[in-house]
Amino acid sequence: MGGMSITHWLILLVIIVLLFGTKKLSNLGGDVASAIKNFKKGLQDDEDKAQPQLKADPTPGATGAAETKHENTPQG
Repeated sequence: MGGMSITHWLILLVIIVLLFGTKKLSNLGGDVASAIKNFKKGLQDDEDKAQPQLKADPTPGATGAAETKHENTPQG
């Protein structure tokens, strides 16, 4: 009783089409689709810019990795 059945959704769809018309609804659908496409493109551009920063190697000696590597080797 609390949920909406398929007939409720169909009646609601018919009322919306009668109120706005098919031309306005198709324009609205195209606008929403282009907005989603631009949003995804923007996210992809941000990821492309961030990738080189994440993959950059640290300068040797900045982390001290070379010094700890030699300390762990046994000296003969």
